[in-house]
Amino acid sequence: MSQNSLSSPPALPAVENRFGSERQLTQGPGGRVLTNTGVWSPDGNWIVYDTRSDAAGSVFDGEHIEAVHAGSGEIRRLYTSKNGARCGVVTFDPVRPRVVFIVGPENPSPEWSYGTTHRQGLVLDVQTALTDPRPLPSLTWEYLDARNVTAPFTPGALRGGSHVHVWDAQGDWVSFTYEDHVLQQVPPERADADRNQRNVGVSAPARAVQVPKTHPRNHNGAFFTVLATRTTAKPRPGSDEIEKAFEEGWVGRSGYLRPDGTRQRRALAFLGNVVGPRGETLSEVFIADLPDDLTVPGDSPLEGTATRLPSPPRGARQRRLTRTSDRAHPGIQGPRHWVRCSPDGSKIAFLMKDDGGIPQLWIVSPNGGPSKQITFNPWPVASAFTWSPDGSKIAHVMDSSVCITEVDARRTFRITPPGEPSQSPRPESCVFSPEGKRVAFVRHIPSPEKPCNQICVVEVNPYIR
Repeated sequence: MSQNSLSSPPALPAVENRFGSERQLTQGPGGRVLTNTGVWSPDGNWIVYDTRSDAAGSVFDGEHIEAVHAGSGEIRRLYTSKNGARCGVVTFDPVRPRVVFIVGPENPSPEWSYGTTHRQGLVLDVQTALTDPRPLPSLTWEYLDARNVTAPFTPGALRGGSHVHVWDAQGDWVSFTYEDHVLQQVPPERADADRNQRNVGVSAPARAVQVPKTHPRNHNGAFFTVLATRTTAKPRPGSDEIEKAFEEGWVGRSGYLRPDGTRQRRALAFLGNVVGPRGETLSEVFIADLPDDLTVPGDSPLEGTATRLPSPPRGARQRRLTRTSDRAHPGIQGPRHWVRCSPDGSKIAFLMKDDGGIPQLWIVSPNGGPSKQITFNPWPVASAFTWSPDGSKIAHVMDSSVCITEVDARRTFRITPPGEPSQSPRPESCVFSPEGKRVAFVRHIPSPEKPCNQICVVEVNPYIR
């Protein structure tokens, strides 16, 4: 067993059934995909989703952003893409009535079609749409991140595509993953150039960013945007260098406490791919501490160069939190998931296989130290997951059920009964409501035409502490 992990199983009872009341909110044909977090409106009345046709959302063909009322099931259409663009992966600001989501290129061409380097975030004010039942004209929107793909590049603007945008707890800053169009065009034989590698970025409302109209795909952005992570084309085996940063999550409602009692106000936990001592690629948990001011460059230009990726701002610091190479099943493993931190900022949750090869929930401190195993169940955790607002519980899917795990007690309860595997809650999302009494998820349910995703909600049994 790794010295970086603690997995002594407590004396636990079998997984108990404490079923809540489940309701299917949407009906009929159509695509519906929930993002892995941030799907509830601040008041807990609405759940936002996109209309991608594929059950897993892997085909980016959605044309609408919609919201369903968690009580009545009423549907409101919030946004419709135009000119061949597509949209999806939508999340709510936890404080204000606005959402952010991916939009692809309008009038796509063979040279500029939808892809990892050709997408951006769009912020949409939805207050009117959620309070006025009448059909409405287009709502107010703006691009989150500016784009400038021609030199000289612009500080605060990206040169590629952003993806899976998530607000921090204050509804001020937005995190995302990023890939770079400029470096994707550099021939691979150019040994003096960086490579296009996935990184984690952040947008802050420091100031709007305007870019020159030197390329038809350049555009302005409402937020100042930078990268928060650094990647390396060829990480040294056994080092903390990473070749990919992804699946990030904000640390705490207001950051975390350092060992000396001072507070790091903003930080992002994320997965980073390292090269292990035997040359194997492993995913590990990392953290990026962020400065209060993102506009000050560090040792390299914020905006990058023709051969270099954009660089993090001055004061950004990247650290490794887990070291798993000597485990029986090394690396962060399980279904696709995003690391998620408890609201108080003390526990970063992730999935890792136990010694028997079963993906379980684990936690690690943002200050590092041993990881602690939270679930000890005979079935794997089978989905992305979220914390309850009070930080005591985690919602996830397991054995075809929506489940709640009490973190301190390390006990898991089913809140929906297991059923047909084909109608199991889908793995992409399992999201606590703002008050912690409900969980939103998706079932792929048969219909007369063809099976399709439906948005569902289950009440959390009050007898789960």
